[in-house]
Order: sequence, then structure tokens, then C-alpha cells
Amino acid sequence: MATEEFELETNTVWSFPKRGKWATHDAKYRGNFSPYVAKNIILRYSQPNDLVLDQFVGGGTTLIECKLNNRNAIGIDINQIAVDLTKLKLNFECEYQNKIKVELGNACDLKDIKDESIDLICTHPPYADIIKYSDGIDGDLSQLKYKDFIVAMEQVAKECYRVLKKDKFCAIVMGDTRKHGMVQPLGFEVMQRFIQTGFKQKEIIIKEQHNCKATGFWKTNSKKYNFLLLAHEYIFVFKK
Repeated sequence: MATEEFELETNTVWSFPKRGKWATHDAKYRGNFSPYVAKNIILRYSQPNDLVLDQFVGGGTTLIECKLNNRNAIGIDINQIAVDLTKLKLNFECEYQNKIKVELGNACDLKDIKDESIDLICTHPPYADIIKYSDGIDGDLSQLKYKDFIVAMEQVAKECYRVLKKDKFCAIVMGDTRKHGMVQPLGFEVMQRFIQTGFKQKEIIIKEQHNCKATGFWKTNSKKYNFLLLAHEYIFVFKK
């Protein structure tokens, strides 16, 4: 189960050309993030037996790394498909016996999680409606247009602040979007909402994107219509 050639990142630019396929990790769940990202965040910003939350659990990347690295975890998603998939992916043997819970829920209302009970938040929300993860589940943030998504993320930020312990960290992976050839700075819009909620900005990490689908198509169009391909995402690390 060990990660090959893993070394903890030490600067603010992260690049992982290899996808990371140890344990049950794979790239089948569209838009899921690299396990190298989750592993770096978990090892740097939490301790063994800490309780980690991922309220946009998706394909289960964060929870798999929690299981491998001796952390307890809660995974939440509004989509039952994601919940079921994550449970399936967690079904592997491991040397640790930590508590890992996965359940249906809403990131805007973490009603079953007590105030100041979480040691680390490590999550990867959708980028507005760039990828729709359901056919219209009520409360699914991936159904929301840009401005409505930002409003919803304000509530996500408030819930993050409420459930996180004082002096602990919240890490959010977020990217920008483009409309009519113009960049929409979704990442920084979301960052500002977390700061307004009361978080302090610990780090802004730039993550290089690799192996993006339809690269040939977009490369051709970027030249034709004169725009640059978005080849980076942000990892915002906040401290309460």
C-alpha cells in the first residue's frame, strides 16, 4: 500500500505528472483530485488518529488516504452514487483500524457534525457547473451557475468554520473557469468567502494540471480563438 517515490512537498508549486494509482485510487470518477494532493495535505496538517472531514467526498480520494495514513475520517456527499463508490473503494486491508464513516449529506448544512469537532478539512468541491455530478439532485452545487455557486460556497465556508477546531486547518482545492473567452476567477472568489468567514490564509498553492481530457481539441481552439488553457488549480489552506 505504500506510495512509491513519495516526498512531502516543500514549496507552493505542486506538480504530479503521475496520477497515483496505489491502493484503490484511480481516475474513473470524473474530476477527482490526485492522491498526492490528499496525502500531502493530510501528512502536513494533521496527526495520527486525528479526525478528517471531506464533505465533497466524490470518488473517495481523501478517505482512502486517511485510511492509509492512520487518520479517522468522515466523508459526506449529496450524491448517493459517490457515497456508494467511496464505501466500495474503502474495502481493502490496511494495517490501521481507524474509524472511517461515509454518509449522504449536504456540505452547506453539516447538521450531524458537532461544533469544533474536526481536526482537518481536506476537500475538493465542484467548480460551479463545469462538471454536473447528478441529474438535478436538490442541493447539488455542481448544478449552480457561477454567482449562485459562490453564494452557496459562503455557507460551505461557514459550516467549515463551525465544525473545525481552533488553530486547525481547512484545505480546499479549487480552479477557475472561462466564459466567452474571459477567465472567471472562481478560485479567488471562493478564497475571499472563506476569509470573510473568519479564516486566516495559511497558504496559496499552485497545482499544475496534467493529462486533461480533450487537450488536443482545446489546444487547437486556444490558438484559433486566442485564449490560454487553464493548466493550474489552487490549493487554499486556511487556519481557524
